[in-house]
Amino acid sequence: MKYLITAAAVSLTMAAGAQAEGLTHHVAIHVNQNDPQVMNMALNNAQNMANYYASQGDEVVIEMVAYGPGLHMLIPGKSPVEDRISTMSLELDNLTFSACGNTHRKMSEKAGSEITLLDEAVMTPSGVVRLVELQEQGYAYVRP
Repeated sequence: MKYLITAAAVSLTMAAGAQAEGLTHHVAIHVNQNDPQVMNMALNNAQNMANYYASQGDEVVIEMVAYGPGLHMLIPGKSPVEDRISTMSLELDNLTFSACGNTHRKMSEKAGSEITLLDEAVMTPSGVVRLVELQEQGYAYVRP
């Protein structure tokens, strides 16, 4: 019986130590609208989460996935949030922007030339598939 109490005490101590070190949260943010309000809300969500979790001693890893009309968020000269993306990427180490390869290919074909993306954007083969993959990896899903 003494051994069981000791094992339980060790488990509780280890759990408390893990909490003291802080947790890492994982969040996928979905942007599929060419709407400045939606894009700004998505960025606000990311900033607010980063601020909140930092105040709790936790970390947050955020991946913003843009596809369909939302890909305009990641196109230089067309993005209404280009400056915010640049600034936030410098301030938040764990923030990434994924661009849908399917949407990019279709937009480039329609334009007759390759559409340039912001330096902060990382191409993913499919935005929808990327969102599914992130959720399967335990990411929380947010759609502003």
